[in-house]
Amino acid sequence: MAVRLVIRGRVQGVWFRNWTVGEAKTLGVDGWVRNRADGSVEALISARDDKLRAMVTRCHKGPPMARVDEIEEHAADPVPVGSGFEQRSSA
Repeated sequence: MAVRLVIRGRVQGVWFRNWTVGEAKTLGVDGWVRNRADGSVEALISARDDKLRAMVTRCHKGPPMARVDEIEEHAADPVPVGSGFEQRSSA
């Protein structure tokens, strides 16, 4: 399974991307995260349902300095299992 998240709030300049990479590695999910020009953060999370849900739940909270106001969740094509989780350049 995979989802693409668009995370809005105070999510840039607060280490949200680095935090997301760390959380994803802890859970063992695959995908990527990047900043978007509109001030949001976008993430693709690919994992088994239980791990995917756990990662989405963590993204609703975010790192200590962040404030998550809203998350849009969209179905996505999964990335290859074991491809890891990376921070990508801003979109």
